[in-house]
Amino acid sequence: MGENIEDIKKPGKKFGIGIEKWQVVWEFSKIFIIATLIVLPIRYFLFQPFIVKGDSMVPNFQSGDYLIVDEISTKFSGFKRGDVIVFKYPKDTTQRFIKRIIGLSGETVEILDGKVKILKDGESFVLNEKYLPDNLKTYGNMKIQIGEKEYFVLGDNREFSYDSRIWGIVPAEDIIGKVFLRLFPIAALSKFNVPNY
Repeated sequence: MGENIEDIKKPGKKFGIGIEKWQVVWEFSKIFIIATLIVLPIRYFLFQPFIVKGDSMVPNFQSGDYLIVDEISTKFSGFKRGDVIVFKYPKDTTQRFIKRIIGLSGETVEILDGKVKILKDGESFVLNEKYLPDNLKTYGNMKIQIGEKEYFVLGDNREFSYDSRIWGIVPAEDIIGKVFLRLFPIAALSKFNVPNY
């Protein structure tokens, strides 16, 4: 029972736990500083949010999907065919695009009769894109050599995608990162896995 009204009126007793106001402010400030030191590096150097706009990645990604982009792991492991990446559009680096890596450095990509063929070191194979509907064709007959630290990218919605068939390759330095996680919509929450070819 020990505490009386006079004790409560004394400095430092206002909160009933003996902590001065400035100490409470300092505790909150420390929490804010620590949270900032943790969140900012994650936000700017490790992971970054990205909202899909448009239908170029339908049916696998819809307009409005909220994605988390991994910016760090690719600095150690590089990119693989099938990775979905977010990058600066080479013709206007203020814009961000999302596409799928189809051709890797040193390869030649040939699109003919609706199929995508990869050629390297005298060998070639037709790309089996299991993530696309069976009847989907890749329009725009072409053949393009990919240089070092460059990638050829396509949207999954081949009929309506503005991609490497039109404006060319993506330099590695323009790539922000690869899609790691879809957070929204909640019903579609999922970790993104690169398909096997």
